[in-house]
Amino acid sequence: MKTTGRYLFAHLYMSVLHFGGGFCQDEYFSDNALQLPESYKIGWMEAIDDAKFISDITIPGTHDTMALYGGPAAECQVWDLWDQLRAGIRYLDLRVVALENKLYVVHGIVNQHKSFFAVLNMIKGFLSEFRNETVLLRVKPELFGKNNVEKQVSKMINDDETVWVKSDMPTMGKVRGKVVFIQKSSFRLGVPLLETDNQGDYKVSLIADKEKKIGKHLRQASEQCGGNSVILSYSSGTGIGKPLTMHLTPKKLAVKINPWLAQYLGQFSIIHTKACLGVVAMDFPGIDLIQRLIKINH
Repeated sequence: MKTTGRYLFAHLYMSVLHFGGGFCQDEYFSDNALQLPESYKIGWMEAIDDAKFISDITIPGTHDTMALYGGPAAECQVWDLWDQLRAGIRYLDLRVVALENKLYVVHGIVNQHKSFFAVLNMIKGFLSEFRNETVLLRVKPELFGKNNVEKQVSKMINDDETVWVKSDMPTMGKVRGKVVFIQKSSFRLGVPLLETDNQGDYKVSLIADKEKKIGKHLRQASEQCGGNSVILSYSSGTGIGKPLTMHLTPKKLAVKINPWLAQYLGQFSIIHTKACLGVVAMDFPGIDLIQRLIKINH
């Protein structure tokens, strides 16, 4: 019986290693320029049933999507927005500040050198090319002028049929080619958001503890998918601010967490063949990790 158990474990482990389906196994984490294989399927959402609710789809996303500047403590991504979309990211996390009737993307106090208008136009440009996709967009007002962010976004997208700002959860068929806004607290346009993370979970003292939290949150997400809210879990974090883990920048944490997450997803998909994990927001994801999330839908 023990031998059989060991054989089964070994079989599952090898299945996890080969789950990437032909992609390089070292692409769970990436801090290099995006290089997609010729066979890479950019428009992966065309395979999603039109009748499926957005809240019942496993969606790869990025935490602090536009955080490409500011040094090791602030940088959470290496790919620009266009490359993230081409790689399969369909949930974007924007921190936005209102200045003199204009909206700018920031990370904390660090300017990310893009206006919200430019970001929105780039997303629409992508969706005009890949019309079967949809992009979930969370806008989080930051710093000063928080009350003006929603007002200016509302004015910018007034009567725009390529965006979804209703609180009703749409099916995939209703939002192909559209931007779906996500609402939470200080921004009330779009469908509701439910986060599995608790306050302070992004602060990391021990990597093993962070892994346990991610696993717990993903199990919670799988139980809550398909409801009236988009379920969001984070794999991102930082040790900055903790005395013993100041060296754990978002990138250095992602180097450790992303391969672990890929293995976890491989095991999860073997055991739960018809599961949903909602949105998983990541730092420095590689294409294999993104694919592992996408394949959970199939």
